[in-house]
Amino acid sequence: MSREPAEPSLPPPTGWRAVLRIASGIGLLIIGIMGLILPVMPGWIFVIPGLVILADYFPPIKRLLDWAKAKYEEVRKKEEKSKSC
Repeated sequence: MSREPAEPSLPPPTGWRAVLRIASGIGLLIIGIMGLILPVMPGWIFVIPGLVILADYFPPIKRLLDWAKAKYEEVRKKEEKSKSC
C-alpha cells in the first residue's frame, strides 16, 4: 500500500485559542459518548468532529483517524471493484 505524501498544513493554534479548541473537542467527545449510551440522540455526529478537532493536538488520536481513513479507503476500493465485475 503506497502512502500519499501528507498535505502541508498549518500548525495547530497555540495559547487561548488552543485551550478553547481542546475544550470544544473534549466537550463534543463527551456529548458524543453520552449520545452513544443514551437512545435520545446519535452520538457519532458529535464524536467524529470532536476527534477531528483533538487530532491536531494529540498524536494517538491522529493515528486513530489515519487508521480509520485507511480502512475506509480499503472498503471503498473493494466496493468499487465488486461493482465493476
